[in-house]
Amino acid sequence: MANFKSPTADINAPAQVVFDRLSDLNNLKELMAKVPEDKIPADQRDMFNAVRIEADSITFPAGPVGEIKLQMAEKISPSLIKLVGVGTPVDLSLSLEINPVDDARSNGTVNVDIAIPAMLKPMVAGPLNNLVTQFAQLLPAVAGNKE
Repeated sequence: MANFKSPTADINAPAQVVFDRLSDLNNLKELMAKVPEDKIPADQRDMFNAVRIEADSITFPAGPVGEIKLQMAEKISPSLIKLVGVGTPVDLSLSLEINPVDDARSNGTVNVDIAIPAMLKPMVAGPLNNLVTQFAQLLPAVAGNKE
């Protein structure tokens, strides 16, 4: 398994609030609806619009492999939300680790574990590192805005 870990993201909300907000993936729909169309590159709009979100899963286009579905697999309040790939060509999991900083703040780290052959790791390392970093950068906006 190869592991890709994001930098830690600071969130202006308590760990429990972050967990409650992100453990229901439907809350991501709200965020996606607020993204201005001009902020989505024209060549990625179809892909963005093809993302399907349900309370316990998210499905998105993945180029030549078709679609990738991540299903909620584990929730440990308020510290862990884990999704696993369903029907993916390789074993895949995405975990969000939430850590309290104090009563009003927390931080989060995104981890992706993927079973890829060692020879492919250099080819996918850049895009996967970008993915976990971008996801971590969204955490304050997704998790920190509502109490």
